[in-house]
Amino acid sequence: MKFFNELIETIMNKSRAGFGLSNRTSVSVSNNPKEMITSVMTAVGEVSSIAYADQFLRLFDEMDLAKKQELFLTIASELDINLSMVSSALENYSKSPDEENFTHITNAVEPGWTELVRRLNATAHGTVRLVKMRADLLSIISTDSSLARLDVSFKALLRNWFSPSFLVLRPIDWSTPANILEKIIAYEAVHEITSWDDLRSRLAPDDRRCFAFFHPSMEDEPLIFVEVALTSEIPGQINAVLEADRMMLDPTHASCAIFYSISNCQKGLAGISFGNFLIKQVAQSLQSEYPNLKNFLTLSPLPYFSTWLEKVEPHTFSNFALIDWSEASEQNKKELIEAAGRYFLDSTRKDKQPNDPVARFHLGNGALLDRINPSGNLSNKGLSESFGMMVNYRYDLPNVEKNHEAYAKEQKIAISQEVKKLFNTP
Repeated sequence: MKFFNELIETIMNKSRAGFGLSNRTSVSVSNNPKEMITSVMTAVGEVSSIAYADQFLRLFDEMDLAKKQELFLTIASELDINLSMVSSALENYSKSPDEENFTHITNAVEPGWTELVRRLNATAHGTVRLVKMRADLLSIISTDSSLARLDVSFKALLRNWFSPSFLVLRPIDWSTPANILEKIIAYEAVHEITSWDDLRSRLAPDDRRCFAFFHPSMEDEPLIFVEVALTSEIPGQINAVLEADRMMLDPTHASCAIFYSISNCQKGLAGISFGNFLIKQVAQSLQSEYPNLKNFLTLSPLPYFSTWLEKVEPHTFSNFALIDWSEASEQNKKELIEAAGRYFLDSTRKDKQPNDPVARFHLGNGALLDRINPSGNLSNKGLSESFGMMVNYRYDLPNVEKNHEAYAKEQKIAISQEVKKLFNTP
């Protein structure tokens, strides 16, 4: 195992350094998009190829977003699939379906920009630079959908490079280097970390844990992280989890592991899923460390419930907007739960997946909808997003795969008996 770890580390070190070649040759290229592309694609020999690719990325970093859009449009135009070559390759293969003609087809249908991205990846820190490049591409695609086809190749290559087999799970605690802790503060997307003291309250206590996935080529950049509370019971309110002055629990006495915040860190890796692997690995790691842990659940927001309700049931939304949810009556809560039932069970999406993106994530990973908490988050953000409602998704480890298969094949949502009663569903 030590041999293979050292082997992988050596390979990744060489990758981060561009295999020691990127600084040997000095090249000069203008920031004209066509010249930038040509310099990389026509470079002969590994040394010059990496040198030109490195210069390409340096020039890209200096561009504003409008100039980057111009470059992407030029890439899409200059390096698109050659349809006549594809047609010819298909015709030859139909006549003689041998290895050579099959190879011609696979080469013909691959756009040139795929090879461009591969060459850029060979530079020093190439992978992290490409992740940042894709973040710019996605930003541009939001206003120019003609470039979406470019992202198909970007996403496919990054999915291969960020295969789960390459991901490294690391605990994040108060002794973690400050440069990484700063990124945890910056990337927290669910419950804002307002200060170093706030961060310390989430990392330092024995009954609070945090884990992140890293990639060897991005060793100081977390890809995704999850914050975990070890508790003796299932919390229904986020304040009970985030309260710094609470009574600390000996983690060996904990029966529940609560995943209360999951944050993706890299915009350039959007659409490349890590969370399902993260939760399952963390659950297994914690159960191995603390055998008394029997319950693995989330305490999750419903980030688009209010938006959905305003669009689909504007009258109900207007009524809810008038309620002081910190003093809501039992009837108010009952009506909120009924609306939540429609939100979870009556999909208004074309693909008939659940309306809620957090629900799609957890249910798709094999969790079940375990409990509805009408007063789960009464902060301004919680009230704005979901009138204060939060939910618990349960990861019942022996049944996770079964639930996942039922969801994937039949779009069947796993729901606890308690929630079935609340939603009046069989």
